[in-house]
Amino acid sequence: MVSLPVYDRTGTEVGKYDIDPAELAPRISKQLLHEAVIMYQSNHRLGTVKTKGRSEVAGSTKKMYRQKGTGNARAGSRRSGVRRGGGHIFALTPRDWSYRMPRKAIQAATRMALASRLADNEVTLINELSFGAPKTKEMAAVLAALKIGGQSVLVTVAGYDLNVYKSIRNLAGVSVVPVAELNALHVLQPRRLLMTTAALDAFRQKAAAKQAS
Repeated sequence: MVSLPVYDRTGTEVGKYDIDPAELAPRISKQLLHEAVIMYQSNHRLGTVKTKGRSEVAGSTKKMYRQKGTGNARAGSRRSGVRRGGGHIFALTPRDWSYRMPRKAIQAATRMALASRLADNEVTLINELSFGAPKTKEMAAVLAALKIGGQSVLVTVAGYDLNVYKSIRNLAGVSVVPVAELNALHVLQPRRLLMTTAALDAFRQKAAAKQAS
């Protein structure tokens, strides 16, 4: 059981939040987390690399010189990959690097990722986070009050909030994701997680429903 302090926007502790990481994931599989992270990173690859093969470079197909009688080794097209200006022997072509793991494995990896961050005390809880209008300066002050400013932080809220998003988007190293869109890469990549208690409640309910099904 982990007892996390709950802070308000000024950094004052206003309560405690008890949670057992095993409730989200009974065990942590490093192999599954690794596979999930590699999948998300692979899906971000553009795959637009391209080099020319010998059939694509300019140049005559005529033999460079007669085959016998010159004292040199036989030579064919000047577009050969062993000659300057020739095509690449193993030319690179555009490809799609994306692939998909089984849905239940992806969901389990997300639960394991958050459970591991909770067990390592790398999650900061705030009682609420909302703005009447986009206020980047106020959001920076909140992070400073919670002593998590100046590092990579993932902010997780219960639902999509336009004002929260606009208050965070210009802060270096800080990103925001609704709890419904969390994945293992989101959770494991930053140095610190900032979650609202409502977001963690929603994640717990979703995890309980998935494990019960």
